[in-house]
Amino acid sequence: MNSLQKKIYDRFVRYIAVDTTSDPESTSVPSTSTQISFAHTLAAEMQQVGFQEVEVDEYGFVTGLLPANTDKKAPVIGLFAHLDTVCDFNGANIHPVLHEKYDGGTLTINAEKKMFLSPQTAPNLKLCIGDDIVTADGNSILAGDDKIGIAIIMSLAEYFKEHPEIKHGPLKAAFTIDEEIGTGINYFDVERFAADFAYTIDGALLGDIDCGNFNADGFVIKITGKSCHPGSAKGFMANPVRIAADIISSWPTDKLPETTDGEDGFILFKDITGGLEKAEIQGIVREHDLAKFEQFKQDLLHLIDEKRAKYPAAKMEIEFKKQYRNMRDVLREHPQAMELLEEALKENNIPYRLTQARGGTDGAQLSLRGLPTPNIFAGYENPHGPYEWLSLTWVEKAFRVLESIAKNAVI
Repeated sequence: MNSLQKKIYDRFVRYIAVDTTSDPESTSVPSTSTQISFAHTLAAEMQQVGFQEVEVDEYGFVTGLLPANTDKKAPVIGLFAHLDTVCDFNGANIHPVLHEKYDGGTLTINAEKKMFLSPQTAPNLKLCIGDDIVTADGNSILAGDDKIGIAIIMSLAEYFKEHPEIKHGPLKAAFTIDEEIGTGINYFDVERFAADFAYTIDGALLGDIDCGNFNADGFVIKITGKSCHPGSAKGFMANPVRIAADIISSWPTDKLPETTDGEDGFILFKDITGGLEKAEIQGIVREHDLAKFEQFKQDLLHLIDEKRAKYPAAKMEIEFKKQYRNMRDVLREHPQAMELLEEALKENNIPYRLTQARGGTDGAQLSLRGLPTPNIFAGYENPHGPYEWLSLTWVEKAFRVLESIAKNAVI
């Protein structure tokens, strides 16, 4: 790896040593205390690399200003990455494995567990021959999502400090909480941050730019049944477990995550808990088109009504919780962020795709609250599981895109 890649990699290794897994069941903000302690660690480092006005607020958001080093006019640009890691798989005791100068063959993640990566199982590895590849050891996530984004931003600030001949306008950094559970950014003070537009460095594949995303809500279906001895249950028992299974199996099979792609929407039933007295189904609704999104929710409500009629002895309630909305229209109305981004991609000879993400980032909510914020690739693949990997060449290219944006924004 070259010297820049090594600086970013060394930072990344330090950051992933801290377990900042978020917790969707928590009622605190942030959802885990480790995010707060990590925030303070980053705040101290931000001051060392040149940020001013560094602050950790009451919720754990870390912000700072890298002042302009030119008198020329330039917009205030925000750079975002998130502190937390996903709760879907172990995020503690991460041991990164560096695979130097990838030769195009099979990478061993964990021989004992027979865990491997190859161009057959991870086709984008074919784009990375000669790159240094980083994986975990098969016992955890890698946490490239999104600690590599934090490492890129911190390294960019340090680079500008070391190279004052590179002129740039004011840059503001924000490291955010609880992105993985979709709740943290609700507490972020957009007006106080006072950027003209921003970027989240939280995407995956080289050249993928998320300028739109799903509309998203979570939902909970609560089922209260009637329990009795099974020997005398006829005409009386209302079994919440069976009702929950009936609800899930009745949803159309062509509107599930495993049967859709692109801009197709879906409902995911992701968790069932309960027994013979009560049961609960948790899930999510996703759809890019807002009208279709609302129709999905109505279809689910109709399905619950059907089951109420089928199981009159049971009580069923459903509650939706708003998560985020599609940022596509906001970016179209405020094009400067995308114009500078596309110019930077071309300048660095990076083929790119403007994608509609099958998920969401903090940028979706920020955009809808008045801060246009597309999502830039950070260089990782297969997040949220033990097969996650990243290319340090891709990571460097993300760094260079941000460098170009900062320089080209100066008028």
